[in-house]
Amino acid sequence: MVRFPRSRRSRVRGRVLTFAFLLAVITYLDRICISAAAPFMMEELHLTVLQMGVVFSAFTLAYSLFEIPSGWLGDVRGPRRVLTRIVLWWSGFTMLTGAARGFGSLVATRFLFGAGEAGAFPNMVRAFSRWFPSRERGTANGVLFFGSRIGGMLSAPIALLLIRRWGWRASFFAFGALGLAWAAAWYAWYRDRPSEHPAIGAEELAWIEQDGRAETRAPGTPWRALVTSRNLYAICGMYFAFGYGLYFYFTWLPTYLIRELGFSLLGGGLFAALPFGLAGLADLIGGWLTDRLARLRGLRVARCGLGFVSFATSAVLVFASTVAPQPVVKAVLLAFALASADLAIGACWGVCLDVGADHAGVITGFMNTFGNLGGLIGPLVVGIAVDRWQSWTFPFYVTALVYACGAGAWLAIDPSRRIEVISR
Repeated sequence: MVRFPRSRRSRVRGRVLTFAFLLAVITYLDRICISAAAPFMMEELHLTVLQMGVVFSAFTLAYSLFEIPSGWLGDVRGPRRVLTRIVLWWSGFTMLTGAARGFGSLVATRFLFGAGEAGAFPNMVRAFSRWFPSRERGTANGVLFFGSRIGGMLSAPIALLLIRRWGWRASFFAFGALGLAWAAAWYAWYRDRPSEHPAIGAEELAWIEQDGRAETRAPGTPWRALVTSRNLYAICGMYFAFGYGLYFYFTWLPTYLIRELGFSLLGGGLFAALPFGLAGLADLIGGWLTDRLARLRGLRVARCGLGFVSFATSAVLVFASTVAPQPVVKAVLLAFALASADLAIGACWGVCLDVGADHAGVITGFMNTFGNLGGLIGPLVVGIAVDRWQSWTFPFYVTALVYACGAGAWLAIDPSRRIEVISR
């Protein structure tokens, strides 16, 4: 076994994680800030609630459609160039959101913004496949998604502060500028291959490559092997469940807390932020836990065992929230349900690296596409149930069932079975 003394490790991989953390923060700042600006935009641009809903959906649709192409580009051209270009792209359209003059231009801008952001996480995880051995990838993914939850917590307060001082249009320019700075720093510092970075020595390079995979250019994408892989379908199924549950917190949670449970605006805001705070901690703990389990018990326990327990617990917590007598208890149970699902986020993305290797960008693209399809369907189920049947309970039953099916999908994944080019 390769051992690399901590005292002699360079800071380079730590800086890769710093870039990943900041990228995740920026993606969620740019993605969620429109929720805070929406009332002001609707008033100035004379938009109806339905039109604003279409604007929100334009992002999610584009994000789903462009996951696989963006991940494939990262596999073929490398995360350095691809991430630089797509961050510049979406930052530009973040700024252009502030220049929207009506419904049509706003829908087009948010669609193109979503097309750019689709490549962020697949390409960063692709970078992890080069810079971290399998035993460290869970932690790396935990840091990445911890950044996303921090961005989710900070987006609305920062956006409201900017809007009150300079107006909603200026807030989009400010958020877009963050991405421009990140892209310039990333392109200047990052290298697709650790061997090309001057701060990486021979010992650390051996540590990074301990899984026995040389740094050769990735072969052609094995599309036939991909579409016939049981692993891929199981991964997509479990992440559909994750996205289905997650998007409730992005969309309906504040409404549920205030209108159904009777919280004040302040109390509703605090309980709306609580799930993301707990989920951020769960991301870090889960990333560390999946790596530790990988060393002690193997990848199947580290990925599939942890994923099964996390999703099954989420199902139980969501169901329990429907029978809890007090509003505070209901809100806390829902917060811990998200945290429980997020405990497996390092395993979710780590398993894509386990089975994808040089094709991890495509695998994560497939996975995240299905996650966002779940994110499209989940809020619609809530809206239909509340609108037609005046029931908030039924959607939670469905969410609990979806989480349970996601837990079952984990058991069908074999992280030791890689997808390789089929020999002829």
